[in-house]
Amino acid sequence: MNNIVKQKLINGEPCLGGFVGIYSPALIEIMGYAGFEFVVIDDEHGAFSYSELEDMIRTAENVNMIPIVRVSYDPSSIQKALDRGAKGIHVPMVNTKEDAEMVVKKAKFPPIGQRGTAYSIRAARFGKDSGKAYLDAANEDVLILAHIETMEAAENFEEIMSVPGIDVAFLGPTDLSVSMGYTVEGAKHPEVQRVLTDLYEKGRKMGVPVGTLSGNTESSIHEFKRGATYVAVAATTVMSQTFSQLVRMTKENI
Repeated sequence: MNNIVKQKLINGEPCLGGFVGIYSPALIEIMGYAGFEFVVIDDEHGAFSYSELEDMIRTAENVNMIPIVRVSYDPSSIQKALDRGAKGIHVPMVNTKEDAEMVVKKAKFPPIGQRGTAYSIRAARFGKDSGKAYLDAANEDVLILAHIETMEAAENFEEIMSVPGIDVAFLGPTDLSVSMGYTVEGAKHPEVQRVLTDLYEKGRKMGVPVGTLSGNTESSIHEFKRGATYVAVAATTVMSQTFSQLVRMTKENI
């Protein structure tokens, strides 16, 4: 297996990565040099062309980070991300077992799924790789994360995570809190936290990796201790908080 992050998760080892929603190969490089193990390029909320997506994936590879893409709602987005070299996909709003089965069909080559086959793509080194060896390796390497971010998904957790090919349950606290009607306190609301704690417990009982998003060091440590083995730090949140703190503390001390 060439996907180090997927292998570590299979082994139960923690993985720390970053979440990036802006086009900046330089930022990807900085994160790679800092030691992040993977980067999630956000094509759901971010503004990327497919060529820019490929640039970000290529940059991640150059600094030894596993490139993963949070795909959009475009039906072709899974194919586009994987063809450009992504080693994994985050799929938003996976609410049912049927949703999960469709994701696997789109992400895996036959006979497992129905992903379209081409050997002229970057993922196949523009034709250098082909045939059964390439197809089998791609199926083995792809890391599939289903976003559990609505009450419907939370209620269907066991069914979703029982689908062969779904590797990680990625908890989305913000969307979950909105779907539950808690738009003021958000993810901090006790009832939202109760649901999240329950999902961590379900993941533990099923033996499936659980991941989530964090915004700083403290929340990253907290989520790992809570049971996550896959935590993605929101890069723009970290930068915004750091810059704001720098400005505030500087002005208070001059």
